[in-house]
Amino acid sequence: MNRILGLDVGTKRIGVSLSDALGITAQPLKAIARTPEDKAIEEIKQICKANSIQTIVIGLPKNMDNTIGAQAQDCIDFSKNFSEFEVIFEDERLTSRQAEYILQQTGTKYTKNKELVDIKSACIILQQYLDRK
Repeated sequence: MNRILGLDVGTKRIGVSLSDALGITAQPLKAIARTPEDKAIEEIKQICKANSIQTIVIGLPKNMDNTIGAQAQDCIDFSKNFSEFEVIFEDERLTSRQAEYILQQTGTKYTKNKELVDIKSACIILQQYLDRK
């Protein structure tokens, strides 16, 4: 089975996670600065190439009433840069709060390092997809 990439696309950073070879668990990888965007896209494509990625799971931050807002539309627009891959959107409502809670419970200081929240959110998004699959 090919590995799957998980992305939490934000306005400042993109959290990146990677599934294990069996597609059972999501592993944290890194956070990538969103700007300049062309550099971020290229870095994600290099990760995909190095790990034989065919599927990318992108968190879709829908509004609480299940509508598509500005941030969700930004994620959809960003995904168009990866047309050579299978792109799957995963509902990511409240994953940042969940990530903060998990980090807090493990005693990890994240308030001055928001990258940790982005990476953990990417793991949660990917794990949700893997569990459903």
